[in-house]
Amino acid sequence: MRIGIIGTGSMADALGTSWARAGHDVLFGGRSPDRAQALAGRTGSRAGTPAEAAAFGDVTLLALPYDAVAGLLPSLGPLRDRALIDCTNAIGPGYTLTTTGGPGAARTIADATGARVVKAFNHLPAHLWATPQGPTTVPLCGDDEKALTLVGTLVRDLGHTPLTVGGLERAAYLETTTAFLIGLWHTGHDPRTLLPPLTAVRPEPRTP
Repeated sequence: MRIGIIGTGSMADALGTSWARAGHDVLFGGRSPDRAQALAGRTGSRAGTPAEAAAFGDVTLLALPYDAVAGLLPSLGPLRDRALIDCTNAIGPGYTLTTTGGPGAARTIADATGARVVKAFNHLPAHLWATPQGPTTVPLCGDDEKALTLVGTLVRDLGHTPLTVGGLERAAYLETTTAFLIGLWHTGHDPRTLLPPLTAVRPEPRTP
């Protein structure tokens, strides 16, 4: 699959490197040409501009800090009907959903571009995509079945399991959950201790 990656930071590096290793044709398009070229050289991929990455191939990964997205979108060219993976997190002063009350990152990007946006890969830090600690279920939110199928394939190629959890109207819940998880991790708490086994929540039906 041909994958254009907008960004050259840790998420772009982790996911792009893993997809290139899995045999995909990757183009890194960064605001820093030097960083894009360095990533391309290290992974045997291609380098270009953000606009070239946006127009490249079957699917595009938007891997930028959320506060840089709005300023860059107009320079990317037409994105309408393109499959676009949004792994951003609107976290920080002025960006958290709890303070803005807005529609969330994925819906905002979809409304601004007309792209077939799938929210994915935002729930774990970059180093865990680069060096996974075992298979993980990756939640996906999107309104377009073909785009969800494409992204599901890319999830499997990383050794993980895709799980569609709803349309873009549910992406805001995923983004808020991620903000909550990050807060727990940064204060040294294990979020897994908050949840009982599934059988405790959904007990097996009793046989007559």
